[in-house]
Amino acid sequence: MIRLILRVAALVLALLLAVPLHLLWRLVRLPSPWPKWFLGSVARIIGARRRTIGTPLRRDVVFVSNHLSWMDIPILAGRNGSAFVAKAELRAVPLVGWLCTLNGTIFVRREDRMAVADQINALRDALAEAWAITIFPEGTTGDGKALLPFKAALLAVLDPPPPGVMVQPVRIDYGPATAELAWVGDEPGTSHALRVLRRRGSFAATIHFCDPFDPHDFPGRKAIAAEARARIAAAGGERCPSSL
Repeated sequence: MIRLILRVAALVLALLLAVPLHLLWRLVRLPSPWPKWFLGSVARIIGARRRTIGTPLRRDVVFVSNHLSWMDIPILAGRNGSAFVAKAELRAVPLVGWLCTLNGTIFVRREDRMAVADQINALRDALAEAWAITIFPEGTTGDGKALLPFKAALLAVLDPPPPGVMVQPVRIDYGPATAELAWVGDEPGTSHALRVLRRRGSFAATIHFCDPFDPHDFPGRKAIAAEARARIAAAGGERCPSSL
């Protein structure tokens, strides 16, 4: 309980520092570094000790990543500063959902086929402003033992690819703590967040930025998804099945 209280207090303190500064930067119309700083601070407070392999692109890029937990967002955002495409349910998670909005998260309902066109348009608008965007094409969180099938629907934003936009696959790995930290099954988001905040000690969070590739070289979103999945699998030493 003491550990939980201290971590929550640290999160509140970081929030009280970052939000006014973020609003000040917005007021004078300067690019704000504070969402990235805050989300990186969240990662450190919850115990993540980040290790980076490779170099992330800074703009005009779609990061395609495996997905283990809500923690992926602060851990990745603290490194690459990207906006995210996340399932709409995450917005309802106390504090976490609101924090995601600070970094321009685009919330989607993957099961709502009628809204897919609007979601793709929102992604195209973000890329037109030279944003960096992260997509989790597994569509849900996995256990970290193997990649889930990739759902190529949101990669329709790359079919056809906007001019100058690259794809950079990313593999996230929590090392020996993956089994304990992965958010799988029907565990409520609040319960998982409390479990993470109560956890003793730190954990290694490795972010492997694979070599980027030009989506023009792969015809269609399914081919782009297959190439990204193969590179993510290779980064983890997996054999990648051919099916998406």
